[in-house]
Amino acid sequence: MAKDVKPTRKNLMAIEDRIELSERGHDTLEKKRDGLIMEFMDILDQAQDVRSDLNENYDDAQRKINMARAMEGDVAVRGAAAALKEHPELTTESKNIMGVVVPQIESSKVKKSLDERGYGVLGTSARIDEAAEAYEELLETIILAAEVETAMKKMLDEIETTKRRVNALEFKLLPELKENQEYIEQKLEEQEREEIFRMKKIKAKKEEEEKAEREAAEQEAEDAEAVTADD
Repeated sequence: MAKDVKPTRKNLMAIEDRIELSERGHDTLEKKRDGLIMEFMDILDQAQDVRSDLNENYDDAQRKINMARAMEGDVAVRGAAAALKEHPELTTESKNIMGVVVPQIESSKVKKSLDERGYGVLGTSARIDEAAEAYEELLETIILAAEVETAMKKMLDEIETTKRRVNALEFKLLPELKENQEYIEQKLEEQEREEIFRMKKIKAKKEEEEKAEREAAEQEAEDAEAVTADD
């Protein structure tokens, strides 16, 4: 690539400006990458907690629904489930984490009181209430897990993108620019040495010509004196 660059001082200044700009960009991207990694680690810790809660809530909900089926029968459980009239509502917003837009999920009508579940309190048992409550808790955890997992994926994608940009600057663009800079500096030094050598030759030649002119003038003067003396 360096051979394609004309070794001029204008190009050298342009490359020096690009190097300075690229180094600033590299530093900025490195800081962004490090900040994203720190944010990602916080989200990862949250995701691990949510996953643990999700497993526990799932197991708890399964135990309680199985207990309700065993005690009340499938018909009663399905009837209680079918009585639900108000379904959970979800709204999504977004928040910005170091330039990365991640979703923020808001839920409502997930957890309900006994009278909001639609089934008759007198016609069901505490087993069904416990199962309903457990599944409401599980659903809230699933919603939170979806938010956290999506945020984690977006952060990870941005980290990878930023890392690629940092590496492209550090291992490709900057080395190429510095190679060009070194090439131009070497060529300019060579040109300067050649110019100095050329100027020395010109000076030496001029001095030789001046010397020859002086010697010719002196010889001419001597010849003129000799002619005068003969007369």
